Amino acid sequence: MGAVSGLGDSYDLPNYVGELFNITPNDTPFLSAIGGLTGGKSVTSKQFTWQTVDNAAAAQTAAVEGADPSFAERSRSEVINVTQIMQYGVQVSYTKQAATGNLNGQSIIGNQPVQDELAFQLDMALKRAARDIEYSFLQGTYVADTDVSTARKTRGILAAISTNVFDNQVAGSDTVLDQAAVDGALKLMADSGAPFEMPVIMANSFQKQKLSSIYSSALSLAPRDRNMGGVNISTIETDFGEVGIVFDRHMPAGQVAIVDLAFCKPVFLDIPGKGHFFVEPLAQTGAAYKYQVYGEIGLEYGPELFHAKITGLTTS
Repeated sequence: MGAVSGLGDSYDLPNYVGELFNITPNDTPFLSAIGGLTGGKSVTSKQFTWQTVDNAAAAQTAAVEGADPSFAERSRSEVINVTQIMQYGVQVSYTKQAATGNLNGQSIIGNQPVQDELAFQLDMALKRAARDIEYSFLQGTYVADTDVSTARKTRGILAAISTNVFDNQVAGSDTVLDQAAVDGALKLMADSGAPFEMPVIMANSFQKQKLSSIYSSALSLAPRDRNMGGVNISTIETDFGEVGIVFDRHMPAGQVAIVDLAFCKPVFLDIPGKGHFFVEPLAQTGAAYKYQVYGEIGLEYGPELFHAKITGLTTS
């Protein structure tokens, strides 16, 4: 059954017997790795900033005795992102909340696993919020509000990366992910001064399988065993240290990101008296329970040149 908008009643949200399976994946590896819905950083402004500063390139000095120094100060740069509003409503009729033992007007014989419809729907809304945040942190495009009618949107990590972009296209056509592309992206990071503290490669299902094939020498290094076959490469050793590999179903199919998790964190706008991410009842009208799930959250990703992305990849 698909989504129901408006009032959730005993006809829109019918009961069924038997074990309940959630067919929509709820994994959010990027959000979970950097703090989840309970960690991260609290702010008191919908816009938040951080700074970067560089230093002069290394060179051999040439100063004569008794001379004055040359004066060269370093200016700082500001990076700006915003918290975006995550808001979901849940409305369940009194009848639906009470009638846990009915199926289309008939008594149920058997197990009905949802005995609290309101709690069930709120849990689904929270899981949806986490998935939406995961998607936004990866693929979000930046929109700053200019008036109350503009919806703020946080900048995701892929849009943030502009320095270390390894385009794998050849003659304008996408090409297959290979080790040369991964090495090229890592080199871009190293040449940009990335510290490689907690780097991971984030890929969707197709590119994750490609990475396992690449780093097992096209499966030739798979274990020889009567009872087990195949490989799942989760960490690779590189010239710049170990790099993890993470499957994230919210990554676009034609891109791979190398993200240093040490510099990423979720940022929450602290709502006075309520907290960062919460469920609250709305004004009571009619014969229904009305609640909302609410939070304002954005991504802090540190210096964008500490990350990289590989684009122009085939998806089949």
